[in-house]
Amino acid sequence: MVIHRTILHWLLACIGINAGLPLAYGVGPPLADGVEESWNARFQTTYVWQGKAPFNAAYSGSHSLSPEREKSYSFTGTAFLGMRPWAGGELYFNPEVAQGVPLSNLTGLGGLSNGEIARTSGPNPKLYMARAFLRQSWGLGDIQDAVDSGANQLAGKVHRRLIALTVGKLSVTDIFDNNAYSHDPRTQFINWSLMTAGAYDYAADARGYSWGAALEHYYDDWAFRAGRFIQPKLPNQLVLDPNIFKHYGDQIEVGHGHVLFGQPGKIRLLAFRNRTVMSRFQDALDYATLHGGVPDINNVRYGEQIKYGFGLNLEQQLTPNVGVFGRASWADGKTETYAFTEIDNSLAAGAVVQGSTWGRIQDSMGIALVQNGLSRQRRDYLSAGGISFFIGDGALNYRPENILETYYSLGAIKNTWLTLDYQHIHNPAYNADRGPVSIAAVRLRGIF
Repeated sequence: MVIHRTILHWLLACIGINAGLPLAYGVGPPLADGVEESWNARFQTTYVWQGKAPFNAAYSGSHSLSPEREKSYSFTGTAFLGMRPWAGGELYFNPEVAQGVPLSNLTGLGGLSNGEIARTSGPNPKLYMARAFLRQSWGLGDIQDAVDSGANQLAGKVHRRLIALTVGKLSVTDIFDNNAYSHDPRTQFINWSLMTAGAYDYAADARGYSWGAALEHYYDDWAFRAGRFIQPKLPNQLVLDPNIFKHYGDQIEVGHGHVLFGQPGKIRLLAFRNRTVMSRFQDALDYATLHGGVPDINNVRYGEQIKYGFGLNLEQQLTPNVGVFGRASWADGKTETYAFTEIDNSLAAGAVVQGSTWGRIQDSMGIALVQNGLSRQRRDYLSAGGISFFIGDGALNYRPENILETYYSLGAIKNTWLTLDYQHIHNPAYNADRGPVSIAAVRLRGIF
């Protein structure tokens, strides 16, 4: 009942805005270009309902996607509060509430179906601090561009050449591996392997946030980023390890903007390296050979391990209303997934069309294809009956996991969007003996 009351209040607020009532949450008339905000406040709320059709499965394990018909939902509400304490400084604070019930207890897929939900979600709302960070910028040169007011963005002017330091709690993907067409499950594709590079096991707690620092250098069309963030104490858990000099996730990224046939685009190259206490799949297999039984990564989680990987990220506008994107990522796959999902290599590509093409300026539609794969070590572990954090059918007839996702986002009323989404997944959790799976979703989102 809590979730339905929350949605009702939100819809009434939307209607109030359209009726010309006083605007809330700091939203007001657009500012003139270059006018500098000293503070702002924004609010978002997103509700996602998913329904999974039954499918054929030769067998199931403890971490399998259930072959039965299932329903799921998630709800998040976030306040984005920002202020400018001094010249060049920006301070942001994001309290967030979340609740939800995932499909199959959030197991049984490499590319999990809803980027808005975490295993820590539950049927009762939980309030927590999502972000609290300081961003300090130092301008280089005289050329400046105007930026609009938005969530975690104060209106004003920024130097085209600058150095920026961000310190505090946030999501690593707030800064790294951005993509204009495939990045935000609240507005775009909702599958986990389309939020970011599938093999990017970035440091985060179970809700997707971490403490750390990132340094960025923007020089005309070039962008250079480097950051270090702390890891959870245990894989995919909430409690973070504060020892940033011993257990951490490092990443560097180089990006370049270009113009191709008169249309803008970007390319980004990413490398990451994690150091923390992780299990190795080969150690689990060796332990089972020596002691008998089914291999279990929980028996061999000792000593610091290194995991590394790479990502390539492309976005290209074809016309003012049509854009395409692509990602390729790879991780060494010798150790367990620590903070994201169970993908060791991934290819993704898709297109997004804005509704102004057919006279619906607030609408958009997208389609994407993904192929996710596993390392040889992880395959051997799962084939021997091993169970990992998100997947484990008790056996494995390995095939790459293939995902098709498409959506249509309808600008319903002012500041509100209704999205219909469909995912078709072949070889769920990389197993040709199970599936295919069809998942339909309805997403309702509002911003204030």
